[in-house]
Amino acid sequence: MTHNAPSTSSSLSPPPALQKDRPLPVPRTPSTGRLIGVDLARGLAVFGMYAAHVGPDPSVGGPLGFVLELARGRSSALFALLAGFSLVLITGRPHPRTGRAGRQAVARIVIRSVVLIALGFALTALDTEVDVILAFYGLIFLAVLPLYRLRARTLAVIAAGSALVMPQVLYVIRQSIDDGTWADAVIAWDPLARIGDTDGLIGLLFTGEYPVLTWMPFMIAGMAVARLDLTRTRIRTRLALTGAGLAVLGYGGSWLALNLVPNARITIAAATDGDSGASAWWTDTVGDLIDHAPAAWLMVGAPHSQTTFSILGNAGVGLVVVAACVAATDRQPRFTRLATPVSAVGTIALTAYVLHILAIRAVGMEEETVPALIALLAFIATAMLFATLWTRHFRRGPLEYLLHATTQVTRRLK
Repeated sequence: MTHNAPSTSSSLSPPPALQKDRPLPVPRTPSTGRLIGVDLARGLAVFGMYAAHVGPDPSVGGPLGFVLELARGRSSALFALLAGFSLVLITGRPHPRTGRAGRQAVARIVIRSVVLIALGFALTALDTEVDVILAFYGLIFLAVLPLYRLRARTLAVIAAGSALVMPQVLYVIRQSIDDGTWADAVIAWDPLARIGDTDGLIGLLFTGEYPVLTWMPFMIAGMAVARLDLTRTRIRTRLALTGAGLAVLGYGGSWLALNLVPNARITIAAATDGDSGASAWWTDTVGDLIDHAPAAWLMVGAPHSQTTFSILGNAGVGLVVVAACVAATDRQPRFTRLATPVSAVGTIALTAYVLHILAIRAVGMEEETVPALIALLAFIATAMLFATLWTRHFRRGPLEYLLHATTQVTRRLK
């Protein structure tokens, strides 16, 4: 990992006459090295997914319940956002690779995508209670890859546009799936659907927990962030303010809609197995749909609701976390050292994620509050210890090395 410290200069400057032969300063560009703050944010995303999978139920209430509720859905969205950041790192940051290097970078992404899809289906076949996200990420990589050469502003516009449009498209498609048989015909033909008794491609695109249509905006937003110069305080501040604004717009907009539209909460409560719908603007306590999704569902802001409000809110939280982590590691060396175990987990995020699925398969998922909290702390402590020891000797995690090795064939591309 590398960390670019701000340059310092002496307060005693030579006279202008002695400076005339000095080369002009090179304009600052985004670092092509690994940003410690991004690794820190990725480590927090991993821990958030641990909390959602093995931690206590947020219904425990209090500060612990609030933190656990924050992790639900928002950690996976942050992970998706950072996956977009990684895509840009591979294909060229600050400038997209072109020519042979560009073709090799694209091929690496394609190979990584295929490997992630295969790994995701393999973990799903273990039949744990976890909705494994890797196959969805792999397909999203393929879906957004054609955008890798675009500028930050263009990517941001596309991310915003897809956040506004795709949830409505997904709603219409899901309604047609509920009302018709065309999806069953596709599933019967799809060889992916025979792996782990899943819906295959239909599940990845439309019916799964992380459908590609509504999770693309997170990865595209991450690509836009990667195009920015995060070493600049002004850029980080604008990123944090943008994220805060999106969070307010998403969750606040959902709260207003649910409280101002007549019978919206009643309609949602009748269609779900959760609460009365009072907290549907920000938590998953709204429950799962037990009937066809009513149109009022589009007003929900719960993290897994696949609505415009939820995408805006989750993306906003993710941007704030990234900005805060990068700022903290850039300005606080002591904090950076203290956070090293978390950042280390971020550098081997794929390994940390897969190992926790295997551990859940081996020991199960606790449901009781005290055992679940102990299990969560054990998962986090083990991940930090392993990641810290491993990254002292190796640049990549074990699975990251294997994933990297599978892409070495791209060197033969001309």
